[in-house]
Amino acid sequence: MKKSLLLCLPLWAIAAQSHASLRCENGIASEGDRAVEVQTKCGTPVSSNVVGYVKDRTGNRTTEVEVQEWVYGPREGGMMYFLRFEGGRLVRVDSKRG
Repeated sequence: MKKSLLLCLPLWAIAAQSHASLRCENGIASEGDRAVEVQTKCGTPVSSNVVGYVKDRTGNRTTEVEVQEWVYGPREGGMMYFLRFEGGRLVRVDSKRG
């Protein structure tokens, strides 16, 4: 049992990394990229919406930053990609077939 669990660990790491970026025609959009960098690499999203605000704590300062969701797709076999930006930086890439 322990042996099979250890063999699965590298697969979990690969799966976790696959959600951190999006391959586009002009490059790879990765966590930490600015919105303008993602748009340069991936083009204009199918839709983009402000979904709320979150508090961002930097040092002793707390500010509210805008949260946006951009949608790309459908691509390769009907895959949709959902990109979340906080304060203009890419923080998450999710995908869903459909």
